[in-house]
Amino acid sequence: MSPRSELETFLGAIRFFTRLPLPGTLGQDSLALERAIRYFPAIGLLVGTLGGLAFAVTSFFWPKTLAVLAAMATIILVTGALHEDGWSDTVDGLGGGWERERVLEIMRDSRVGSYGAVALGMILLVRFFALIEIDMLLVPVALIAGQAVSRLCMAFVMRSLDYARADGKAKPFNNHFSSSDMLFAAGTAVLPVLLLPPSQFIPALILAAGATLWLVRLFKRRIGGYTGDCLGAVQQLSEVAFYCGLLCKFS
Repeated sequence: MSPRSELETFLGAIRFFTRLPLPGTLGQDSLALERAIRYFPAIGLLVGTLGGLAFAVTSFFWPKTLAVLAAMATIILVTGALHEDGWSDTVDGLGGGWERERVLEIMRDSRVGSYGAVALGMILLVRFFALIEIDMLLVPVALIAGQAVSRLCMAFVMRSLDYARADGKAKPFNNHFSSSDMLFAAGTAVLPVLLLPPSQFIPALILAAGATLWLVRLFKRRIGGYTGDCLGAVQQLSEVAFYCGLLCKFS
């Protein structure tokens, strides 16, 4: 693709996954959106950097706990809670439905059920407590790496499964997805990870990968594929698993 096409594709990913304002109609081309999967981790780098900056700035005058909350709030604001919504909808569907069609119906319902509410509260709590246990100087890097790796996990799910619905917001991403796209995404996600100590990022990657593989098997068994909500669930769980992996102790 030409540099302009690459830019359009990247901006398309920004428009879809964030609430950041972009001028005019940049990134609204449907073909650009179809190719945007290669930039999933790059969006993670952007979102994580904004969260890391929020943490770094607020930590000068707030205690670490409030700085972590500021970083989490910034990321939620930037993404419009897109993935948190997907996580709660997915847990609602899988927890409240047994047959495939019923699970998909519950996922599409905009109302949050008891399963989804509890799951959302738990994922936010685990993220908060994990981040405040990470070394102060490593929190910004951990945020950037966690956001990038979790979006690589989303790409892996799309590579491994078929789209479970006849239509949907995430369906266009499944149309153009090559091995080179996956390699580009993986290379992007690895960059911030290498800034962390190997004794920490290795178990972090293992836990993130394990969480993703578990969800892949679950989605395949319950609904025969993935939906946009499922991708949000993958991002949330693999991100939290990554942070927990950074805290693993072997002595």
